Amino acid sequence: MTPKVIVSYDDTPNDQDAVVLGRRFREAGAEVSLAYVRHSRATDRDEELREERDAHELLEHGARLLGDPDAERHVVLNASTGDGLWALAEREGADIIVFGSDYHTARGTVSMLPSTKRLLDGGPAAVAIAPAGFRELGRGIGTIGVYPSPDDASAGDTARELAESWGAEISQDGSRVDLLVIGSRPEAAKGHVLLTALAEYAIDISGSPALVVQRERALQFAPVPVTA
Repeated sequence: MTPKVIVSYDDTPNDQDAVVLGRRFREAGAEVSLAYVRHSRATDRDEELREERDAHELLEHGARLLGDPDAERHVVLNASTGDGLWALAEREGADIIVFGSDYHTARGTVSMLPSTKRLLDGGPAAVAIAPAGFRELGRGIGTIGVYPSPDDASAGDTARELAESWGAEISQDGSRVDLLVIGSRPEAAKGHVLLTALAEYAIDISGSPALVVQRERALQFAPVPVTA
């Protein structure tokens, strides 16, 4: 089954990082779409039409950055970005939601947005986070690290799937990696994510993109040709 990936996108530099990480998943065979959450509806009809048009133009720019101008786009109306994306993930059957780092994050480090933390607290899809400045690196993912969860092989199985698709290696010594794949804690319901404090610390200090996978649900990938 082709994984479905949704990138949270608002055209800020850090969300452009998220699109570039989404592009990496696309290279591994995933179907990638973009989502923008509007927090309120304008009371004036003309203003509402302008805001809706602006939202679609914003996502059009994101699709060009993704390298797929025909990528599916979602404009969601919800007071909470996290709740809006949660509902969208359930409706679309998404496998991964991709976020950029918080807006004030130093280049080369990872810091979670409140919406990211919302999805990591029992959310229905795996969560990926791009470090600030990821869009500027222009590199593929050659080495993958694994932070497993007890009695659940999902993180390791997902890492091996991605390694095969990208032609990457699994790190055996804990050295710096290009992606960290993390398992959910044992208390998580099957098919949902929960992050331990130690795993969150590992993300904070890694400086690498992170993918937190659902409990007992490994992701499967297959490489496809991608036009530059």
